[in-house]
Amino acid sequence: MTTRTVLKTALTAAIMLTSLSSLAAGALSVDKQITVNANPATVWKMVGNFNGLDVWHPVVVMSEIKTGQNNQPGAERLLSLGNGATITEKLTAYSDADTSYSYAIMASPLPVKNYESTITVSSAGEGKANVRWSSSFDANGADDQAAIDAITGVYEGGLNQLQKDFAQ
Repeated sequence: MTTRTVLKTALTAAIMLTSLSSLAAGALSVDKQITVNANPATVWKMVGNFNGLDVWHPVVVMSEIKTGQNNQPGAERLLSLGNGATITEKLTAYSDADTSYSYAIMASPLPVKNYESTITVSSAGEGKANVRWSSSFDANGADDQAAIDAITGVYEGGLNQLQKDFAQ
């Protein structure tokens, strides 16, 4: 094999890998955050429970770990929604020290694919906490704006409920 052939093959492989990695990350994103009237440790106790979304999100009526152990990467939760639909999500990273976890949607009626999300709780000063919920994804079966609107609605519903739960 000539040097030129080796370089051409390597370049082709690099381009393909770059294309695949950009597909996996998702081309669209949503990033929402709120300030909550409680200290970060208190908020993390609620938000940091991977199997506790039904406690603070008004649309989720039940959360159940189906595979693995709660708060351990690899755990899969089944979320039952008020309308009867279900969502399966897999925990991909979890850090008590950083008060953050990441997860991916495995199956969902939402118009998204390649969905990856992170929830983080941090100090907002003066005994308050900042909760940030962000994601990247691709539209699936809908246009980009419909996918963005769907995820925005999910995030705003949960974050608004957190604000109410910790209002004083």
